[in-house]
Amino acid sequence: MFINCKGKLIDLSTPKVMGILNLTPDSFYDGGKYNSEKKILLHTEKMLIEGVTFIDIGAYSSRPGAKHISEAEELSRIIPILETIIQHFPEILISIDTFRSEVAKQSIAIGACMINDISAGNLDKNMFETIAKLQVPYIIMHMQGTPQNMQQNVIYNDLIKDIIYYFSIKINQLRALGVNDIILDVGFGFSKTLDQNYELLNNLNLFNHLELPILSGISRKSMLYKYLNISPEEALNATTVANTIAILQGSNILRVHDVKEAVETIKIVKKLKYN
Repeated sequence: MFINCKGKLIDLSTPKVMGILNLTPDSFYDGGKYNSEKKILLHTEKMLIEGVTFIDIGAYSSRPGAKHISEAEELSRIIPILETIIQHFPEILISIDTFRSEVAKQSIAIGACMINDISAGNLDKNMFETIAKLQVPYIIMHMQGTPQNMQQNVIYNDLIKDIIYYFSIKINQLRALGVNDIILDVGFGFSKTLDQNYELLNNLNLFNHLELPILSGISRKSMLYKYLNISPEEALNATTVANTIAILQGSNILRVHDVKEAVETIKIVKKLKYN
């Protein structure tokens, strides 16, 4: 199972790590932490040294109830930092966490290689056609509603079947437009109750029937720290456990705050599964 990033084929048969770089002041775990060029470059370098394959840059907080920002503000946060990172690390593989087609277009033009869309095209009617023109890997996540109201949209007839159906429609639409590299994200924490998140994690392998790479973003999320009655800062151990389960269930990419621990998790599971 391969995806094409800037002409480089990435083999996802061994899971890869996507490191998170939030440029938002209000993200649930690291909001405001990387607020200078120096801090951003040091963190990027640290993730690269620790073995990250992709770095996912986001400038729009998607935590429940997050403040909505304009497209202009999102661009003003992302573009200068993207240019700086690529200037310092020319070979880096950057994913852009956005649901806006114009942000996607400008970011790819500068040198990003992948788009991570929490809305799977639902929040921008031009996104699918833009991705088809750009011909870059496209992560589609399951969410009902918007980040502002998603936690009021947690009703399903059958959680797993409903999400598989959701993806099937999106995949058909994208294939019809000629999009080649599609990655699925079931959306842990988005439009799901705590119990629904664990039902998804326990049945993640069922999404392998769609025969596309699966990305799991569980890092330090509330499904872990609220259940354990701890803080996001204390949820690294829980994250490692959840990531281990996700890999055993067939996940191909782990989207994480803590790269070193995720890389080690993959090495241990690989030894267990393939040796």
